[in-house]
This record gives sequence, structure tokens and C-alpha cells, in this order.
Amino acid sequence: MIFIIVTSIVVLDQTTKFLATKLLHLNTPVAIIKDFFYFTLVHNRGAAFGNFQNQLFFLILITIFAIVLIFYNLRDKKNSLIFKLALSLILGGAIGNLIDRLRFGFVIDFLDFKVWPVFNLADSAITIAAILLAWEILFKKDVSRDL
Repeated sequence: MIFIIVTSIVVLDQTTKFLATKLLHLNTPVAIIKDFFYFTLVHNRGAAFGNFQNQLFFLILITIFAIVLIFYNLRDKKNSLIFKLALSLILGGAIGNLIDRLRFGFVIDFLDFKVWPVFNLADSAITIAAILLAWEILFKKDVSRDL
């Protein structure tokens, strides 16, 4: 199940980014729902919310470290299903964005709500995972202490 989740996220993420680069013009919003949701192709040279701009090597190293840590935690049989689901989502998102950084030197973003920084499906998977982890931490007793 973990392999299917991770692979699905990476394939969907990379496919949508490929389509965005073929169908959109850089920094040119296309209204999907006027005044609410746009497709805007952006080359993000940083991390979440534009932090660590132009720190490519650092971001690649941190991502590889996170991937190794996630693999380690996914092997632990005592972690809950929700915890493993969250780690799988983070892993898929991390790999999707790592592929971009290694191929292009930046991450392709294109989902734009105008009140939030432009993002992609990999970022969405990571955000959903953060919500699941918060749920586990707040409402469950036996959350992994290894992460």
C-alpha cells in the first residue's frame, strides 16, 4: 500500500507539472474560477513559502535526509496506519519535488489561490500529511517517538 501511495503521488505530481510547463506561460495567471483559483506557472527556487531561496544544494541534502528518515520510520511495525499514511504522503511529495530540483534546479508550482503562495500536488500531499500527523499527535496516545 505504501508503494502505491508514493508512486501515485509522484506520477500525478510529475504529470501535472509536465502539463503545466507545456500549457502555461511562466508567471502568467490563467483564471479557472475568477478571483478565486488560477493556474500560474512559477519556478520556485526555495522551499515552503519561498524560504531558503537559491539554496539548491541545501534543499537537496535536507530532502534526501528526510527520505532516509521516512524509510526508517515506515519499517517500524508499531507505527499506526495514519502515521504510515502520513509518512507515505510526505515521501511521495518529497520525491516529486526532489525530481524537479535535480532536473531543473527549481520546483514547478502552478496551483494558485492568490491568498496563498503558488504550490503543486507534491506540496498538497505534504500538507495533508502534516494535518494527519497533527491529528495523531493531538488525539492518539501511541504516536511514534522516532520522528
